[in-house]
Amino acid sequence: MDAPKLPIRPSSARFFPFISRSPASTHNPYRRGIWISVCFLSVAFLLVCLVVSSRSSTSRFGIVIDAGSSGTRIHIFSSKGVRGGVPLLDLKSMAVMRKTPGLSSYLGDPELSGESLVELLEFAKEKVPMDWHKVTEVRLMATAGLRMVEVGLRERILESCRRVLRLSSFQFKDDWATVIPGSDEGVYAWVAANYALGTLGGDPENTTGILELGGASAQVTFVSNEALPPEFSHVLTLGNTTYKLYSNSFLHFGQNVAHESLQKMLNSSDLKSCK
Repeated sequence: MDAPKLPIRPSSARFFPFISRSPASTHNPYRRGIWISVCFLSVAFLLVCLVVSSRSSTSRFGIVIDAGSSGTRIHIFSSKGVRGGVPLLDLKSMAVMRKTPGLSSYLGDPELSGESLVELLEFAKEKVPMDWHKVTEVRLMATAGLRMVEVGLRERILESCRRVLRLSSFQFKDDWATVIPGSDEGVYAWVAANYALGTLGGDPENTTGILELGGASAQVTFVSNEALPPEFSHVLTLGNTTYKLYSNSFLHFGQNVAHESLQKMLNSSDLKSCK
């Protein structure tokens, strides 16, 4: 089976080769959208790597490290092939391990952040057959927790992680450890939701819009043929189906940040009780 044709634009090509931004046409964005809160963004990360690796017949396993604001999770998965341009996950073989705190907690000593991945990688080595280690890709995707960190400090944290990943027995390249843009995070959440609902790979009109609530940010993504600003417009092609998506990310609107803001307000001396 031929690999799906995936559009590439310079703004996304470095790490997201099946996403591009382009203006859209006219359509009511709320017509088919059902606003839901999803907690399985990691499934989207798995699908991302499967879409990329589906071009090659040599890699059946994949590893994604989801570096969130509240913790770091490693996900090990395998695929059963591709149907209609959409990868088929072998859900029974999936394995997950979580470690806290998140990478953003290493601001005081960023060089130590990579050590937090060692235990996670050892877990992955146990789950992936040894014969598959050299052809199994491992990717680290950090979200809003690191997006809020100053650029220089963020890069020191990522470089510490890259040093550890280079020494792993898995296939790794330096640009596979990065901080993903919030709007792309929304696209991945949309992919995960519609994969779970069975609507991915079919008619765009039958897909479901999502509201994805993370620890430090919230994302809104749905199919739209409205004329959109380029920064909110994304094109996703799977097999013979093209989806024109609106995706927007709202930093500081995640549940952890909201809780911290509430605690700060309640502890403020300026807060006056009312009868």
